[in-house]
Amino acid sequence: MARGFVKKRGDVWYAYWRDSVGKQRAKSIGTRKKEAEAYVARMQVQVTDGTFRKIQKITFPQFAEQWIRDYAMVQVKPSTLLNYKSMLSNSLVPFFGNIPLASITTADVQRYVAQRLGAGKSPSTVQKALVLLKGMLKQGIEWDYLKVNPASAVKPPRKPHIEMDFLTPAEIPAFLDAIEPKWRPLFFTAIFTGMRLGELLALQWSDVDWHSETIHVRRSVWHGGFQEPKSQNSRRTIGMSPMLIGVLKDYSEIAPASDDDLVFCTDEGGIIDDANLRHRVFESSLTKAGLRKIRIHDLRHTYASLLINQGENLKYVQRQLGHASITTTVDRYGHLMPDAQKDASARLDATVFGVTADAH
Repeated sequence: MARGFVKKRGDVWYAYWRDSVGKQRAKSIGTRKKEAEAYVARMQVQVTDGTFRKIQKITFPQFAEQWIRDYAMVQVKPSTLLNYKSMLSNSLVPFFGNIPLASITTADVQRYVAQRLGAGKSPSTVQKALVLLKGMLKQGIEWDYLKVNPASAVKPPRKPHIEMDFLTPAEIPAFLDAIEPKWRPLFFTAIFTGMRLGELLALQWSDVDWHSETIHVRRSVWHGGFQEPKSQNSRRTIGMSPMLIGVLKDYSEIAPASDDDLVFCTDEGGIIDDANLRHRVFESSLTKAGLRKIRIHDLRHTYASLLINQGENLKYVQRQLGHASITTTVDRYGHLMPDAQKDASARLDATVFGVTADAH
């Protein structure tokens, strides 16, 4: 069998090899020579050991439709499925058009990223679409539509750093005092549990365990309906402080009745509209308290900062917040630790030499 080779045309490297019947085949790979060489090597191995597969032809829109029908509808939550459909119809399918799936190159995917950023889309939005595309094309390999994933080498756009904000212990009482009494239990719970807003609005009285003094997070609100938590780790148990227990017990005696057993609901017992809650209650209460503008999600950061600054173990913080990995917890809140453990370096002397700074 003739040896395969790679060749560069313009900015793109092409891989050349011969299949099991001696027919020369070629494929554009991308801008990296090593990736093209690796592709040739894989093809030669597959031809030699008899595992070479003929790629089936399909256009990108046809593949997207099949992927949604046969994979996404089975594997993901309804909310995620809706987001996937939106990204496909609004950006991915219009960009790639009716191009054959196997013709998509790394350069094409990189051009998609650049074009979306150039159109003013946020790095976060473009990154989500790129993650979706990578996952789809990976499945395309499994379905014999692709040999390699042309999106795998494309790096996500750099997201701008968003400074985290949270209420300090001194600001929390002022904020709670500024809130209308009927809404105070909801925001008290937000600050002292770190629950996401959707989780708070889906909380049921049956999730509140007075005996064990815990709250069980079992569902979330999305687009006016209930859904499973965003991940298995989001389904968690959160400890209640004595004051939170008192607030919720008092509130349980006056809370509106709800057919869905909701803890926090409208006067008619329905699901609270999160947009109204943000604008009409949360933001106006910040203004009334004379506090700076923060996001309602920053109440979750407030809870995390309270735990960290009182010296709680990061593994405990991770479990309370429902992070899938402690790496997420460290990345988001690790910068708060120096203040919480500012004496740690000084304690090194005592550990090793039995002396403190005062002894010098």
